Amino acid sequence: MAEKLNDIIAVIDDQLWGLPMIVLIMLCGALLTVRLRGIQIRRLGRALKYMVMNEEGGEGEVTSFGALCTALSATIGTGNIVGVATAISVGGPGALFWMEAAAVLGMATKYAEGLLAIKFRTKDDEGHVLGGPFYYIENGMGRRAKWLAKLFALFGVLAGLMGIGTITQINGITSAVNDFAGEGGRTIFIFGYQRTLVTAVTGLIVTVCAACVIIGGIKSISKVSEIVVPFMAIAYVLCALLIMVTHITEIPSAIAEIVGGAFGVKPIAGAGVGGTIMLAMQKGVARGIFSNEAGLGSAPIAAAAAKTKDPVRQGLVTMTGTFIDTICICTMTGLSIVISGAWKRPDLKGVEITAEAFRYGLPFHDKVCSGILTACLIFFAFTTILGWSYYSERCLSYLFGGSAKVTRIYRFIYIAAVFIGPYLTVEAVWNMADIFNGLMAIPNVIALILLSGTIAAETKGHFAKDKKTPITAE
Repeated sequence: MAEKLNDIIAVIDDQLWGLPMIVLIMLCGALLTVRLRGIQIRRLGRALKYMVMNEEGGEGEVTSFGALCTALSATIGTGNIVGVATAISVGGPGALFWMEAAAVLGMATKYAEGLLAIKFRTKDDEGHVLGGPFYYIENGMGRRAKWLAKLFALFGVLAGLMGIGTITQINGITSAVNDFAGEGGRTIFIFGYQRTLVTAVTGLIVTVCAACVIIGGIKSISKVSEIVVPFMAIAYVLCALLIMVTHITEIPSAIAEIVGGAFGVKPIAGAGVGGTIMLAMQKGVARGIFSNEAGLGSAPIAAAAAKTKDPVRQGLVTMTGTFIDTICICTMTGLSIVISGAWKRPDLKGVEITAEAFRYGLPFHDKVCSGILTACLIFFAFTTILGWSYYSERCLSYLFGGSAKVTRIYRFIYIAAVFIGPYLTVEAVWNMADIFNGLMAIPNVIALILLSGTIAAETKGHFAKDKKTPITAE
């Protein structure tokens, strides 16, 4: 029965993330790139400066940097470690190329999301700032589009509760800890599944820690994210850079393999040229969006809480999330995996592939390498759990009119989903996450395309006022 259900989920995932979805998301990014004249390239330097400089006199609940860290806490997660490995193992090295291509276009998409989040945000009766796709759909496209906003909010709740926010993250954590601990050890039966004692204990500890932060709301999540996110990202990047430096002579051949795989020059065993390209595109784009969430509409929920009065400025800050997440971190993970050849081993899955790449690439004892990766993944996934608790909570709040009682109940349901996550099968978990991601993306991308004129006009007006807009800091 379980295998049949997994097969059904896999079929739905393949259909949803087929050519139409890939074209829709890439077309949205391409359209915004053209209308904004390549803002993700031309204004990247300014965006990175804005990222670490908070704005004076802005209204909101957290600083711009805090909002970015909250967004990064949700995006920098298992997708950077497990997702990249899964994409390459299934779609070949070419999947990394398409992941990067989607990310470049996705930066324009993220910019647009951040801009609209500030432009159309609102306040509730208690003075709390509210924003995100549901508000820019309703307020930007008109009340007739409210059904589309509610559809996005519903998919957002399901994504957070049953996909990207809980199950995939805790599953990645427990899998990494089990891989580090090694095979064997005591096993127990929970929810009808046989799991190791290590899995049960790890799941419980993470659940308790997550509960302690989640119950505190956005300010608690932001404070933790501002500390943990920069630390974990820098630590992981340094390890990946060490692999690059110690294997620098192997990088050119790895890049050739990635580009060749992207265009079917080096087909995957059992697949024709056309099938190889399509598979690489599908897995690369899907896993890339899972990682950086460009087009999903999640990041603008956090961006809306930023203390700022300038939509364009926050749009620039928001787009740096995709640059850091995919262009930097995912690229390093992917290169490490391709250099090591770990993706070719059929006995390895998910985090095991990246762990093998770290053992191959880092000049340390195997146990130390595994320990480093395990620690990084735990922090990555834990902060994603926190970030998505806020995202899905905002979606639920929109659906139920901001009911405090419903919010409190949902927080405990979300924590319970984290607890049961380790006892579900990995394949079904990732496919479910892809499905909910895709469902979220549809109404959001439609809104971005229809509001692209507003985005372009706002951007043009901002830079026309002063071509050398000063960078102000507190």
